[in-house]
Amino acid sequence: MLELDLPGSLDEFLCARTEELIAFRRDLHAHPEVGYHEHRTTSRVALRLAAAGLQPVTLPKGTGLVADVGDDLTGGPLVALRADLDALPITDEKNVPYRSTVPNACHACGHDVHTTVLLGAGLFLAAQAAAGVLPGRVRLIFQPAEEVPGGALDVMAAGGLSSVDRIFAVHCDPRLDAGKVGTRTGPITAACDKIKVRVTGPGGHTARPHLTADLVYALGKIVTELPAALSRRVDPRSSLSLVWGRVSAGSAANAIPDDGIAEGTVRCLDDKAWHEAPDLLKALVESVASAYGVVADLQYQRNVPPCVNEPVSTALLESAVSLVLGPDALATTPQSLGGEDFAWFLESVPGSLARLGTRTPGSDEDFDIHQATFDVDERAIGVGVRLMAATAVTALSAGGMSLAERVPGGARA
Repeated sequence: MLELDLPGSLDEFLCARTEELIAFRRDLHAHPEVGYHEHRTTSRVALRLAAAGLQPVTLPKGTGLVADVGDDLTGGPLVALRADLDALPITDEKNVPYRSTVPNACHACGHDVHTTVLLGAGLFLAAQAAAGVLPGRVRLIFQPAEEVPGGALDVMAAGGLSSVDRIFAVHCDPRLDAGKVGTRTGPITAACDKIKVRVTGPGGHTARPHLTADLVYALGKIVTELPAALSRRVDPRSSLSLVWGRVSAGSAANAIPDDGIAEGTVRCLDDKAWHEAPDLLKALVESVASAYGVVADLQYQRNVPPCVNEPVSTALLESAVSLVLGPDALATTPQSLGGEDFAWFLESVPGSLARLGTRTPGSDEDFDIHQATFDVDERAIGVGVRLMAATAVTALSAGGMSLAERVPGGARA
């Protein structure tokens, strides 16, 4: 299927570039930038890509960039690879030489690794294109503000998905050993939205609740009955989940307040249920509130849809893993109720998100993402470069083939 010795070429590339890539990742880790402030990170990536002969284009808001690899006159397929640039607004508590030097900013989700992996894959693919052996074009998408979220929508608004046939990405997984790649067909992450319910009433004395509207009791009913009602109104296979994180009302024990709020998150693995959730929740809130004589206002804030991996794209990714890492590197990853704005891309273009193992094999360390002590086994960088580069080449080489021809044997069950 491939016109080059892909495993051998990647071995040669990484032998020469691994130290550079690790140093690049450590520099990013020491200088993290939160969403829409990734100016230094964007500049560092752009300069390195330009040095390799590419022409990176910075996104209109000033952070994030896109660079195409390969000749756009060939008319061949176009595959996109995406990484996210931003850090989290938390303090880095690790005792390492590359610890964050920026107060209240830390790459605690592995985006420095994602960025370095895509840079390495881009440099490798640029060399293959220069040698005339890249079977199509690859678009490198370095996205800002994944944690905000919203950066994916900025990429799309700037035309970043224009003419793209498939798109792929990886996310660090500290529960998976370095050297392993977790894949899944169908939903891999959930929709993650926020809701705020504000309840208002006339207020009054707790001695005479029958002369007013018992707002706290009504708010309690909303808090308890909405999650229960959802379990009977939505297919349980959608995993639609409402969990409250904040409830507040009143300031005195003997006064019924005239105002109260409840805030929480709505998570869902099914795209149809996600699209229907706002109207359903609005109807349920109003139904409960009206029974107790209060007025309820629902504010529903969309964040990201479910991230749903397309079957053929996942099969292509798995084929690439087997080619350059070996079939033993593949692992089936569980569904997560965490959110990931790569999902916006997958609503427009077929593609797949994979988990990149970052735990040191045999280690008893129990890192998790979004922890102030999060770190990775840096051997994962080379694994990620192999994965992303091989996935791009595999997907490009499959362009124009029939579904049966694309991946011998099809996707794993």
